[in-house]
Formats: sequence, C-alpha cells, structure tokens
Amino acid sequence: MTAPRRLAPDDPSLVDVLDLIRRSFACMEGRIDPPSSMHLLTLASLQDQCRSGEIWAAGTPPLACVFLTPRPDCLYLGKLAVEEAQRGTGLARALVDLAASRARALGLPVLRLQTRIELTGNRAAFARMGFRKTGETAHPGFDRPTSVTMEKAVPGGPAQA
Repeated sequence: MTAPRRLAPDDPSLVDVLDLIRRSFACMEGRIDPPSSMHLLTLASLQDQCRSGEIWAAGTPPLACVFLTPRPDCLYLGKLAVEEAQRGTGLARALVDLAASRARALGLPVLRLQTRIELTGNRAAFARMGFRKTGETAHPGFDRPTSVTMEKAVPGGPAQA
C-alpha cells in the first residue's frame, strides 16, 4: 500500500474517492436519520474541499480517505472512509495519525469529528483511537440529538506544550 497522499483539485483520483465514500457510507442507508450528507457530494464539492481544506487518500486506487478542514480551534475530520475489504488493517488509524501530524503543522491542538448517534460501532472505533465524546448536536428540524461530537488532543500540539 502506498503512503497517504494529499489530493489536488485536478487529481483524477477524486472520482475514485467519491465512489469509495459512496460505497463505504451505503451501509448507513435506513440506519441514520437524516440521510448522510454524502448524497450531496459531487466531484465539484470534492474539488472545493481540496481548495478550502484537504483530502488525503491511501492506495491506488484509493482504499481509504479522509477530509481535513482547519478551523480556528481544531482540525475537523470528515468523510473518513475505508474500503470494506480493508477494514481492520489500520488504514483509518493511519489517516487519523496523519491528521494529528497535519494539526501539529497547522498549530491546531485538537482533532474533532462527528459521527451519527445510531453508529455505535463508529463511536467505539474512534474511542479506540483516542477520541472522547464532547457533545451531541441535532440536525436542523430535529428535536433530538442526531450526531455525537468527539475530540482527541493532538500529542505534541499547542495544548500539550
């Protein structure tokens, strides 16, 4: 497997990343409400993510990917996806470790992500990678929590100094 690489807006692998996300998130259909925002993803929105943040992919074609978006107080991880046959091989952990390196380079003390309330397995996997629950949020129009916010301090980052 090749080391993760940052994709540019004109990278032809973005099409493969979009397909990977769609395959990886398909298991959420009928399990989460509201439906996943992955339905809103297009090649153009991935290109925009490359411009406003980062998309990293591991493998050729991509076997795993993650979106990284710098915010004033954290590096936000989104759309972490791993090819089903590659789950449990350490690809997600490698991308989270990469995110921690990127956060350190950007001077950001925390990694943050959100996962759906119904996806207890995802929450457990993130907890094994050192994330802890810091809150819950509701999507517009919902009177109950729909997402769990999780954070992980960046080792060696500004918060650790």
